Amino acid sequence: MSEVAFERGVPREYELREHTYAELKARGLGAQAAQHVIKKVRDAYTTLKANIRAGNLGEPGSKRRRKAESKPVAFRPAAAQPYDDRCLSWQLDRQTVSIRTTAGRLKDVRFACSADALTMLRDHRQGESDLVERDGVFYLIATCEVPEAALNENPAGFVGVDLGVADIATTSTGYRPAGRGLNRHRKRQLDLRRKLRVKGTKAAKRPLKKRSRKEARHTANVNHIVAKTIVATAERTGSAIALEDLTGIRSRVRLRKDQRTTVHSWSFHQLAAFVEYKAKRAGVPLVYVDPAYTSRQCSQCHHIDRRNRPSQARRSPPSSQLDATSEPGPSGPGQVDKITRCAHRPAPALSRGSGLPAVLRERLTGTGRRPRCSFRSAVRVGAWLHEACGPFLSRLVLRRRVTLPV
Repeated sequence: MSEVAFERGVPREYELREHTYAELKARGLGAQAAQHVIKKVRDAYTTLKANIRAGNLGEPGSKRRRKAESKPVAFRPAAAQPYDDRCLSWQLDRQTVSIRTTAGRLKDVRFACSADALTMLRDHRQGESDLVERDGVFYLIATCEVPEAALNENPAGFVGVDLGVADIATTSTGYRPAGRGLNRHRKRQLDLRRKLRVKGTKAAKRPLKKRSRKEARHTANVNHIVAKTIVATAERTGSAIALEDLTGIRSRVRLRKDQRTTVHSWSFHQLAAFVEYKAKRAGVPLVYVDPAYTSRQCSQCHHIDRRNRPSQARRSPPSSQLDATSEPGPSGPGQVDKITRCAHRPAPALSRGSGLPAVLRERLTGTGRRPRCSFRSAVRVGAWLHEACGPFLSRLVLRRRVTLPV
């Protein structure tokens, strides 16, 4: 199938069906299964073209791009196979499925799942299911359409969340799960895998295969716990969640050799995705804010200065605690003041809309320069913004990416 699509220039799905449908039927596939095969091949080439067009495979003429364009798309023997309700039926009371195969239909095939998963299947299963083979075990991945809770359009405030490596997350409510245990687990797994690879014997390859994806499963479990706690706190207090938008952070920083493993195993995107979908289910608003300069910005007057963050772990006190002759000095943990700024940033962001007062719209859509200011003038500006933005805080757009001028 893939070779035919490559030789004929990847035609449309209808044209590909004309060239391949008869051969698929002759090989013993049913009509619906043959259609799924054709659609899967066509979708693979559509994805490849989209990646090439977006530049994800390099510039024209690069080695990686030439390799992708010079041969047909290959599919793994154990790749996921889609099944719709005509190829696979569920008997949830008996916990069995009936599935169509090349050797005919297999009936009364038992499956195992938790009680909560069985309830989810019974109430919300819709659409296709994917059959996946992993380490000799077959898994059915079902699609469930779960309705979202009503969105809280008038949040009482924001729970600012700062993501990190030393601390998995630090929130403005005081929740601070340490990353020490997770980082130790990653280092231990890395050392064990390295030792087993160096040994290279058959006896060493068996535990190496057994440890496959063990670190990923442990990390996902920790991220689920952290995300659930953050969303539950926001739901209980009637607040929204403000997350840092860390997209592309790995490509923007230069790392020493001993830092690469730590940074590239940092699962901040997975944690953000867990927080996002749990917030949708709970009806908690969520916004992404620009994390630029939050480590050097005062949480009260919003002045940016290098001296506000003398080190990674410490920062200077807010400007309200300094007089005209004071010099910045070490104070409390740096992340505590940073998450306060993350929690305060979404308020003006949510006020950007067509119904804003003209003077406020001009202020928010200006040059975005951050002038040096005294604490008193910052308090006056902050009070004016709060008074002007107050009526518009209910206009909340879920997952809105913003960059705030101060």
